[in-house]
Amino acid sequence: MFRITLNRIAFASAILLLSLGIACVASAGGSEQQLCDVGADYALGVEHYSEAIRLHIEVVRKRPDDALALYHLGFAEGMVGNRAVELREYQRAAALGLRNWDLFLNVGLAQLENGDLDAATHSLRRAVLLGEDHPESHFNLALVCERLRMRSARCWRRCN
Repeated sequence: MFRITLNRIAFASAILLLSLGIACVASAGGSEQQLCDVGADYALGVEHYSEAIRLHIEVVRKRPDDALALYHLGFAEGMVGNRAVELREYQRAAALGLRNWDLFLNVGLAQLENGDLDAATHSLRRAVLLGEDHPESHFNLALVCERLRMRSARCWRRCN
């Protein structure tokens, strides 16, 4: 019985690592492929944010143009409350050409938390355009419009 449980745990761990490796392939600028660091992303996936930050900083030190590593670094920084660093890393990833809808969703949310509603509107519009089938982008864009107290058609023209 104990052996079966260990085998199941080993199998589940292997599947998790494989899925992280597969999920790490992302498109930057639409044409070139980047790979994440599996160890750094594993720490992020199991919510060991301080370790994820440390490992992603190492990745970025070695590969400063790794937009996906910068995005993941920003996410981990945000999870430990470092909002300014979070936003800076997201913006660096976008400047390097990363065009994931969830990057721009997170940028918009960070800008919303900072009270920059105009920038949040712009970022969330990009998130909607890049991933129109993801309702969280639409919801948060509507939230920004509500906060702007612009419920008229003019708001929706601006936000959409």
